[in-house]
Amino acid sequence: MLMEQSKSLTYTSYLKVKELLELQQPESDPAEHDEMLFIIIHQVYELWFKQILHELDKLRKDLKTGSTWAAAKTMRRVLTILKTMVSQVDILETMTPLEFNSFRGFLQSASGFQSVQFREMEILCGMRSGHIIDVHKDQPALQQNLLNRQNEDTMWESFCAFLQKRGHNIKTPERLNDHGLIHETSEHNQQILVEIMKNDPEAAHLCELFVDYDEGLMEWRYRHVKMVERTIGTKKGTGGSDGSAYLHKTLNNPIFPDLWAIRTLF
Repeated sequence: MLMEQSKSLTYTSYLKVKELLELQQPESDPAEHDEMLFIIIHQVYELWFKQILHELDKLRKDLKTGSTWAAAKTMRRVLTILKTMVSQVDILETMTPLEFNSFRGFLQSASGFQSVQFREMEILCGMRSGHIIDVHKDQPALQQNLLNRQNEDTMWESFCAFLQKRGHNIKTPERLNDHGLIHETSEHNQQILVEIMKNDPEAAHLCELFVDYDEGLMEWRYRHVKMVERTIGTKKGTGGSDGSAYLHKTLNNPIFPDLWAIRTLF
């Protein structure tokens, strides 16, 4: 008996286009035109978050094995994704406050504050917040994702291990804080980083890419907060968050402060 020949793979079947296009389901009734844009933009953000996490997993492996140029290539990809994410704010800002308010009430408690993948990114950057974990207490599987990430090496821990592997006398960062950035700055490490910048061009290149990532994340946060202010002003965010007031607190908080501090030492 001949086996039934499997269907050939097509663009549509490979990318699951049919399923993908069925995921945009507006809540407004009657449906408001701009809710479709709102849903698609945020779904695309979640896809980019997924890709960034995928790349950061590879980056930390590259650093662990001392694969300098593989790590640099991975960082370049992440930086390009961040630029793309920032540019997508321009699309979202084509929606006026009145157009957003036409469907905002239908969002109920849904809020970008609840994005688990973005919180995973923050955790890998070395950020901690008990409140962020508690937000997902009613979704144990999602909460466990965050708890699992907290046990993984941060980007800074991985980078310091990479520098140690190259023979530099960098101290392993200690996890000292339960809230905010878990690693404190280190004058010892800053002095070593200055020497690296002067004498180890390959490692110095990676240092600059880490600063680029830090700056790119701050740029994303800034564009995000200005978009929120432009759309809802100082009102509370959906889901009861503090809206732009909360987002303002996240600005200008570098995740690799030692790499910024050494700028004054050259």
